[in-house]
Amino acid sequence: MTSSASSVVSARNLCLTYETNDGPVHALSNVDLEVSKGDFVSFIGPSGCGKTTFLRVIADLERKTSGDITVNGMTPDEARKARAYGYVFQAPALYPWRTIEKNIALPLEIMGYARDEQAKRIAQTLDLVNLTGFEKKFPWQLSGGMQQRASIARALAFDADLLLMDEPFGALDEIVRDHLNEQLLKLWKRTNKTICFVTHSIPEAVYLSTKIVVMSPRPGRVTDIIESTLPLERPLDIRETPEFLEIAHRVREGLRAGHSYEE
Repeated sequence: MTSSASSVVSARNLCLTYETNDGPVHALSNVDLEVSKGDFVSFIGPSGCGKTTFLRVIADLERKTSGDITVNGMTPDEARKARAYGYVFQAPALYPWRTIEKNIALPLEIMGYARDEQAKRIAQTLDLVNLTGFEKKFPWQLSGGMQQRASIARALAFDADLLLMDEPFGALDEIVRDHLNEQLLKLWKRTNKTICFVTHSIPEAVYLSTKIVVMSPRPGRVTDIIESTLPLERPLDIRETPEFLEIAHRVREGLRAGHSYEE
């Protein structure tokens, strides 16, 4: 399988089927997708449509049944061993007995970075997520939004080009979520990362993304890929513009059409 030099994730006819006691479950069916360097790609669809499964295949946490996928031109297994991505889960998954700086240091310790390099990278990533001054705090001393920012800092610490984010703001209230959406856009522009982002929120997907991948209920298919026409500078009130609402309408229509696959 070949992919362009700028392609970070390339999937062709990707399928994943789970064998269960009740018979096979088709989680992904013939997914074709290109994620280019610097893209912010959101995956949206109903629960059980394969959004998280696709992210997990990229991360080599799940193995495809058939088809092809490359990550930075490598197999997912090779990409995992090359530390090609950072992963941010739905919950912050911070160790409560470690301070924030020690949580961020964890992947750096595992990868064998020297202590001075660890300190430098921790300081840089804390600055990126606006948590400078909180390095000695424990997770339980921070709000949910701050914990999630610490989780993002940990994923950024070893400077992988690709950031995989599995509905990281889903459990947060709307005001905090809006604030973190703004911060994530700023962080994306500052770091030039490629981001794959799972969400259930249409406004969040439209606000954040350069490309929106709409998926159907199981078996998970891509029903639409929407290239955003919004400018890269996006204040929150852009969500009230006709252009934003038009893209949101197309996403909603794609989700509605996808439900026709249900039996």
